[in-house]
Amino acid sequence: MDTTKLSIKQRIALELARQLRQNEKELHVLRQLFWECTLRCNLQCKHCGSDCKHESVTSDMPFGDFLKAIDSITPHVDPHKTMIIFSGGEPLMRKDLEACGAELYRRGFPWGIVSNGLALNEQRLNSLKQAGLRSVTISLDGLEEDHNWLRGNHESFKKASNAIGLIAAEKDLISDVVTCVNHRNISSLDQIANHLLTLGMKNWRLFTIAPMGRARDYPELQISKDEFKTLMTYIEQTRLAKKINCSYSCEGFLGTFEGKVRDHLYQCNAGISTASVLIDGHISGCTSIRSNYYQGNIYQDDFWTVWNTKFDNYRHRNWMKQDRCGCCAMFRYCEGGGMHLRDEHGKLMVCHYEQLQK
Repeated sequence: MDTTKLSIKQRIALELARQLRQNEKELHVLRQLFWECTLRCNLQCKHCGSDCKHESVTSDMPFGDFLKAIDSITPHVDPHKTMIIFSGGEPLMRKDLEACGAELYRRGFPWGIVSNGLALNEQRLNSLKQAGLRSVTISLDGLEEDHNWLRGNHESFKKASNAIGLIAAEKDLISDVVTCVNHRNISSLDQIANHLLTLGMKNWRLFTIAPMGRARDYPELQISKDEFKTLMTYIEQTRLAKKINCSYSCEGFLGTFEGKVRDHLYQCNAGISTASVLIDGHISGCTSIRSNYYQGNIYQDDFWTVWNTKFDNYRHRNWMKQDRCGCCAMFRYCEGGGMHLRDEHGKLMVCHYEQLQK
């Protein structure tokens, strides 16, 4: 397949998506808010962007502080259409997670968690559901040996698999599994898919990782250009087979694979419909963004004011049109790629479109 030439159909779709995206920027309706509620974690994963540990030097944010930000936005949004996602670290390290979720539920906000699954058993899941839990994402990064290597715990695969089985059985929960595709597990994707299906899980997102955070120290986490093309082809074929709902994450623009490996065309929603409150109160686009693109801080600023008056470098991305992006014909569609792929100086660390070129 020629990975350099978009079809007429793809160009038309991308132009329409571009027009819709411009409108979404102007409206910037907040639909998803991440709360980095802790940096504590019961694992030490090799690809962690937050360098989380069991005992973090940074204290958990008091829920009351985050709730003030929530109360700032509540009069201006439809709470039922604004998802709050607890992230970390490992959210289940917080003993007050149910109390936090119940307060959000009382205000009408659906909420969910992103978890490694190590501490999610049937009892904890039931208590979370009683507090209004709406969605759960669990990470599974390979078959047993590869997953446990990446997560640094010999029980991680077993417990993550158990957690996946539990959430898959809950039909009133929105649930999926995310997998970090790397050099060690890329040849096992079919087996991973079959394992998920055995557990009853049919929603599967895959992503690749940039060399940042701890991931810089593990070259095994990076895949080659050929492997990246293999991954895109695998996702396309798996989607056509319809055995499992497989998709690639919102990492970057994918050229001729656009419209084939996701349920939507590429766009980075950070600062457009997605925001985050980080552990120290900083307001950002999403928790995957580790460079300093903060727009304010809930301890000094009103969240809703920041959301409406800041985020200019998220919503108007012509500043990214430099270096290799400056002469790229695809810039009008990708607008410089995901914000999480930019370093402190605005330099693009990984270009997915470039990886797919001959």
